[in-house]
Amino acid sequence: MPVSGARQVFALAWPMTLKAIFLHGTVVIDGLLLSSLGEAALAAMGLAAALGGIVLGVIFAFSHAMQIRTAQAFGGGDPVFLKSVLASGLTVSLSIGIIGTGLILTWGGTLIGALAPSAEIAAQAQTYLTIFTIVILGEAIGQCIASFFNGCSRSKLPLYGYLLSVPINVLSSIALIHGLWGLPALGVAGAALGSAIAITVQTLFWTALLLRTNGHLRRVVGWHRDRFVPTLRRHIGFSLPIAATFVSSTLATHVCSLIYANLSLNGFAAMTLIAPWNMLAGQVSMQWTQATGILVAQHLGKRASEEVLDRFLSSAWRGAFVTAGVVSLIFLIMCLSLDWVYPNLEDETRVILFGFLPILMIIQFPRATNAICGNTLRAAGDTVYVMHIFVWTQWAFRVPATALFVLYLDLSPFWILSLFLWEEFLKFPAFHRRLWRGDWKRSDVAA
Repeated sequence: MPVSGARQVFALAWPMTLKAIFLHGTVVIDGLLLSSLGEAALAAMGLAAALGGIVLGVIFAFSHAMQIRTAQAFGGGDPVFLKSVLASGLTVSLSIGIIGTGLILTWGGTLIGALAPSAEIAAQAQTYLTIFTIVILGEAIGQCIASFFNGCSRSKLPLYGYLLSVPINVLSSIALIHGLWGLPALGVAGAALGSAIAITVQTLFWTALLLRTNGHLRRVVGWHRDRFVPTLRRHIGFSLPIAATFVSSTLATHVCSLIYANLSLNGFAAMTLIAPWNMLAGQVSMQWTQATGILVAQHLGKRASEEVLDRFLSSAWRGAFVTAGVVSLIFLIMCLSLDWVYPNLEDETRVILFGFLPILMIIQFPRATNAICGNTLRAAGDTVYVMHIFVWTQWAFRVPATALFVLYLDLSPFWILSLFLWEEFLKFPAFHRRLWRGDWKRSDVAA
């Protein structure tokens, strides 16, 4: 069997990277378009995005788990297994979207009112969040389909959806924010509505692609565990530790974002702007490591030898360091171009953003190698151990340290952002010790 090395990882990863950049670029686009309206509009968007992002984080978490499970089924060549993963994943993801939307519509306004620094910002954030629920429901379906395509090594198909939706997002958001072409000037609400229109079109497109490429799975008889309910239960059992890892990460990040609301307006604006950029640029490295995990899962599904797995992972690991260097360069260029990227920001906000540069460049290397370890272990089913690493470093370190730095020590945004770097250093020995032990190479992923 041929070894899939860095070249095969690249073939799978580059469409995933572009797709992820477009995905996380939704908030970046809104930030760029709203920056001309001032810091208050950015603060409103940041607060609403923090709450809506919690639900999206849960959806993405289960979609990532499905991506790995799909790769295991695809590698083994079992159509019943593949059909079971798709049906179970869609059921779980859509259920999360409906429940999350209901919670936002019921309690979102109360929470925003308690956290917003002013009534004006609270009103704008509430409007943005209400419209953003359309995005949540669309992503509940769309991200599940995209993960299925990725797990089947068809990562270009999700990218096509974003090539369609991003121009729609940009044009409709600009028009609705500023009232162009006879449309009403909705401000912050216009940014959310533009995103909702784009995601709706994208989801319909992916659904049509799924029916065209995998419609035959509807004719496959049977389920992986004989009946659908046990199959769904097994899927949830596999997914929960992976999902819990991502949910923990999302919750920790957004809890910290809510704590950032206690910073000065300039500090909060800087943290709001750098968060989506950090997520966006980091996808170059993160999607490489996720593609590595997909191919590891496919190899394990095929029961590849330990020698094949070792050669593949060594090649993929070297590529991960290259991608980390690319991300560092992206942040260098971004920070040197702040006057052009955000010309309407106050000088103090730009100074804070530029001060983040050393952290943003250094963190990419430990983050990439930790991600290689985490995705490889998840692909082999060692999901509980990975979950514990994330949960403990986030909730026993970063979240309380953020509260301490912001609420009691009143430290600068630089030291608050540095907590992400220290978190990666804490993860490093636990991840690498487990991977080097080698048990993952003998996993039975079809069980």
